[in-house]
Amino acid sequence: MATDNSTSANGSIMVVGGGISGLTTALEAAEVGYEVFLIEKEPYLGGRVAQLNQYFPKLCPPSCGLEINYRRIRDNRNIRTYTMAEVEKVEGGPGSYKVSVQLNPRFVNENCTACGECVAVCPAERSNNFNFGMDKNRAIFKSTDMAFPMRYTIDGAACKGTSCNKCVEVCQYNAIELDMKPKVIELQVGSIVWATGWEPYDATKIDTLGFGKYKNIITNMMLERLAAPNGPTQGKIVRPSDEKAPESVAFVQCAGSRDENHLPYCSYICCMASLKHATYIRERYPEAKVYIFYIDLRAPGYRYEKFYNTIKEDPNVFFIKGKVAEVKEAAGSNITVVAENAVTGEKTEQTVEMVVLATGMQPTAARQKLPADLKYNEDGFVLNDFDKGGMFAAGCANKPLDVVSSNQNATGMALKAIQTLKR
Repeated sequence: MATDNSTSANGSIMVVGGGISGLTTALEAAEVGYEVFLIEKEPYLGGRVAQLNQYFPKLCPPSCGLEINYRRIRDNRNIRTYTMAEVEKVEGGPGSYKVSVQLNPRFVNENCTACGECVAVCPAERSNNFNFGMDKNRAIFKSTDMAFPMRYTIDGAACKGTSCNKCVEVCQYNAIELDMKPKVIELQVGSIVWATGWEPYDATKIDTLGFGKYKNIITNMMLERLAAPNGPTQGKIVRPSDEKAPESVAFVQCAGSRDENHLPYCSYICCMASLKHATYIRERYPEAKVYIFYIDLRAPGYRYEKFYNTIKEDPNVFFIKGKVAEVKEAAGSNITVVAENAVTGEKTEQTVEMVVLATGMQPTAARQKLPADLKYNEDGFVLNDFDKGGMFAAGCANKPLDVVSSNQNATGMALKAIQTLKR
């Protein structure tokens, strides 16, 4: 493993995570004159927002907002971006941190023009993690047509290596380096913002809801990818078992959230996400019936409340207040949802053609703690110590948030990082 030493004055800021919170933090700090190192473990920037079809409050595609941010990053010399990079170790204290960062091999260098000739000849396939495994792509891939950086990546685990070599042979730009090795760089920074984001709660852990057992049960983020024009079905929402357009869909709220056996807290975004998803279904299939099973519906703020009231007026959307006890398969690969109606006290069963689980938001640090002296709450969210300063958590690394709130929070954390440098 090669090591590269790169130092900078302690007036610089490191932002760990290239999702919407990390992008906002980096840009806010850089655009007022501070040097920023942006570290992202994936081959691309954009995080979870890049996987969305639309986001609140405008119901616009994320491509427009991300494209503007990417352009701002390209135009700002204060930002140095490292993708496929992971922080290994943090030493020191506020105002003076020494950070070791491992740069994992992309196997494609900066000569890449994203022409796609390599993809056409690649014989190896991999499960497409960007689409939550709902399709496959080649061992050499890019996440989306607007990936940043606009460069292909080779999955080393799927690639056949030099025994194949077809991508090397077809590349006109000498962009493929199958012998590329990891290397470590060391950076000196004055403050660090951890914008390490969130991941959907693992629905296979919820035994009563049948995910992984029945084909026509998917998660909310899977539906998001199905609805996206750049998703596995090019925007067609179809049920997995037979690719049929569903005539009825049930949404199960709090799938793993507000449950002492899983995530004890409210994940904040799930109610509004399901209301948004109801619009996806109704726009595509005007006759389809949508059933939303909920404990409580939370629509924080005037605009969200207004949106909820609009959905509630739709005669083909039905709200059932009651916690789902189980789901089971019915005839024709349909799914029956069983719940106790909290209003009438009666047992309710509804058979539909597809079920969507509104899985909760879990911080990535809940699965693997960050390599720094940080404090966490019992759910894995990073607790900010403003008195100590130096290191801060932004966005969903700190608490469940939507996109707009993540941007606001990240702006605040950029200011906190700058204040550390000014002490």
